[in-house]
Amino acid sequence: MNKIVILIHCRDQKGIIAAVTNYIASIEGNIIYLDQHVDGDQDVFFMRLVCEFAKDHFNLNDIKDNFQKNLATPFSMSWSVQLQERKPRMAIFVSKYDHCLYDILSRFSTGELHVEIPLIISNHNDLSNVAKRFSIPYHYIPFTKENKEAGEKAQIEILKEHQIDFIVLARYMQIITPNLIELYKNKIINIHHSFLPAFPGAKPYHSAFNRGVKIIGATSHYVTEELDEGPIIEQDITRVTHSHSIEDFIMKGKDLERMVLARAIKLHAERKTMVYNNKTVVFA
Repeated sequence: MNKIVILIHCRDQKGIIAAVTNYIASIEGNIIYLDQHVDGDQDVFFMRLVCEFAKDHFNLNDIKDNFQKNLATPFSMSWSVQLQERKPRMAIFVSKYDHCLYDILSRFSTGELHVEIPLIISNHNDLSNVAKRFSIPYHYIPFTKENKEAGEKAQIEILKEHQIDFIVLARYMQIITPNLIELYKNKIINIHHSFLPAFPGAKPYHSAFNRGVKIIGATSHYVTEELDEGPIIEQDITRVTHSHSIEDFIMKGKDLERMVLARAIKLHAERKTMVYNNKTVVFA
């Protein structure tokens, strides 16, 4: 059987679900998952479907052409249709922190993440041995204020050469350039601690510790030009008390960053996220 994932959003209006499900039935498809959401404030309809087809009733290009003609145009839909089995190609950007990188590569090597990882890009050479351990090509591209233009050009060339679908910033400590953000709009995933904007700077855990915070957490989001303000994909927290040390704070923070980033990657790779007006709709 062939399975496809359909994502749809458009202005909310009568008859959308009936039209879509009737269309799938008319082309001999079987819907095995359907979820929908209406944003009442924005008057926007969202839907995700997974459909299966017998091999003798399946032509992806025909499905896309007919979907556009019979559904997308009449309802003014924004939509996508993807083969469920197709693994998106993911690039990892890192600097010197290794905890998220190790976690991603471990999950990838055990088949937990439905992705391909053709390459890792870094502005430092420190983690090249990690990439080598997992047999993934590692590209060192220096990136500073002085060579930003050349660094961006080198990054984009490599990403295009390897047909990268989306990017994960596994604690990449450089600001992503507007050109790269535009090229991969809603396709660059970042992770950071939950202390922003209250505790910015190089030692946020120390600042939070000194204030006696009672929870710490992590947020994963899509990257926009507004630093750390992109659409949120996944978040989590854990409680801390006066008995915890700064080292405890940092360890708990790293654990959360690993888990939250992995969940965000999994949701994106399985095509369960939709972005609208700097918010996400995340399907189960």
